[in-house]
Amino acid sequence: MKKLLFALPLLVAVPLLAQGGPLKPGTMDPARVTAGSYKTDPNHTLVGWRVDHLGFSDYFGIFGDVTGTLVLDPKNPAAAKVDITIPVSKVTTASAGLTAHLLRAGKDGGKPDFFGPVPLDARFVSTGVAVNGTEAKIAGNLTLNGVTRPVTLDARFTGAGKAPFPGARETVGFAAKTTLKRSEFGVNYGIPLVSDEVQLDITVAFEKTT
Repeated sequence: MKKLLFALPLLVAVPLLAQGGPLKPGTMDPARVTAGSYKTDPNHTLVGWRVDHLGFSDYFGIFGDVTGTLVLDPKNPAAAKVDITIPVSKVTTASAGLTAHLLRAGKDGGKPDFFGPVPLDARFVSTGVAVNGTEAKIAGNLTLNGVTRPVTLDARFTGAGKAPFPGARETVGFAAKTTLKRSEFGVNYGIPLVSDEVQLDITVAFEKTT
């Protein structure tokens, strides 16, 4: 049964491809977006982060299992509302040692170098949206490591449609970028050998709930 469910999208896509039809169910067509409330697809929503390491190379990792909501009306996109929660405890890197360090307790009961073993979830709540075609600047408040500061995301619409399998919901996708200073959120370890500036690269899929 699991193999059949996994193969369903291919069973639908292959005939479409053979007929010269579209292979991707999502397209960058704003007309396909409908008004309503949406929630993230946590399996396909990621927040990537990147820092400069010693001036030699960049190092990057990701936060997954991101949850949240979007209220959107394509007739009034500037009124959109976004509320996103990022589980810091699920940070992932290519180095098991670094991942452990990010979540390690402070020495002798002191402050952790990074987030500590039981970090609070991060949260971004929008306060305003300035739309320019399929792009937007989303202003909001980011709470990270117990500190709340204003952050602006440079976002762009990436697609809308419905996946080709039973039970699929209307989906809209966006990508966004921003740069923040981790010192402003109380994460100072290694600065300036590891850059204070952290680049965020966000990709999010929202599924319609109403």
